[in-house]
Amino acid sequence: MTATDTATSRAARLLGRPFDINGLSLRNRIAMAPMTREFSPDGVPGADVAEYYARRAAGGVGLIVTEGTYVDHDSAGGSHRVPRFHGEAALAGWRRVAEAVHAAGGRIVPQLWHIGTDRDQGQGPVPAAPSVGPSGLGLDGDTKGHTMTGADIDDVIKAFADSAAAAERIGFDGVELHGAHGYLIDQFLWSRTNRRTDGYGGDLASRTRFAAEIVEAVRAAVSPSFPVIFRLSQWKAYAFDAKLATDPAELEALLAPLSAAGVDAFHASTRRYWLPEFEGDDLNLAGWVKKLTGKATLSVGSVGLDKEFVGPQGFAKESASTGIDLLLDRMERDEFDVIAVGRALIADPEWANKALTDRLDEVTPYDAGMLRRLA
Repeated sequence: MTATDTATSRAARLLGRPFDINGLSLRNRIAMAPMTREFSPDGVPGADVAEYYARRAAGGVGLIVTEGTYVDHDSAGGSHRVPRFHGEAALAGWRRVAEAVHAAGGRIVPQLWHIGTDRDQGQGPVPAAPSVGPSGLGLDGDTKGHTMTGADIDDVIKAFADSAAAAERIGFDGVELHGAHGYLIDQFLWSRTNRRTDGYGGDLASRTRFAAEIVEAVRAAVSPSFPVIFRLSQWKAYAFDAKLATDPAELEALLAPLSAAGVDAFHASTRRYWLPEFEGDDLNLAGWVKKLTGKATLSVGSVGLDKEFVGPQGFAKESASTGIDLLLDRMERDEFDVIAVGRALIADPEWANKALTDRLDEVTPYDAGMLRRLA
């Protein structure tokens, strides 16, 4: 770095670069990570939700990934206040969200979600619906809910495809499929929650079949140029040390079917973006995904925070802004393509612009109390 290559110009040069995902042009390398907020009564996002996302777009975020949204399956979710991505009222609300983000100069994709056996019986928009999963097991490996039949699998695959088609129809810029953190798709991927003996269980390649079939159905339901992003993680809620892949070869076995099915970009979720994924190499999970697939990658994990995960929900009690030198180092070597920012963007809608112009000392620090309002 030369004497004239200041922190300001370095951030602008590296984070401010445009990026393309299957024809979707992003103005910079900063994304807003999906974060459940539960401010959509009866599953319908209102004007406050549109304003919330539009503020982050106006604040410089290149790509917004919405909070998780329930697909059209009775067992998909456990809250009346988490938005759904089906039904006339909810889709009308989401259309207004997309329009507001576009008007502010941003791009936006919904995260499509089914929580599987994370849902407790009696919860959610359809309380009588059973909790479902690949083997009727919770994340602790104990019996919970209903083991999905072939018909159940087909219904869920169709629900994801229908929501993806709706996203394109109402003006979104792509979709993200939530395959991380121990929810339904990830429950199929993980050996602790998938004990099936049919074609959807067994070795890692077979456990990937459900996810790959969802990707294939989504890819067929949308235009070829409509980006499909897949979010994955090793860790699960309450199982931070979980591993789908213990080495690069296993990770490649997981990724290859998804890439072949039509994923355009992978969103690799880690709790701390700076930690290496495997021994013997400094690459984080997103870096390994990019190396193994050649696909576009988004990384995420405690960007802009100085306190890590505290408490059962993984939220820090309080946090202040930290510098991004380590992030810029990784961006400079193109370890991954886009960095997603979570709680720091809840705290300060202008975080992206401030990062790009070396004003992180002006950032409003995150506090868990901010989760009680949509600002």
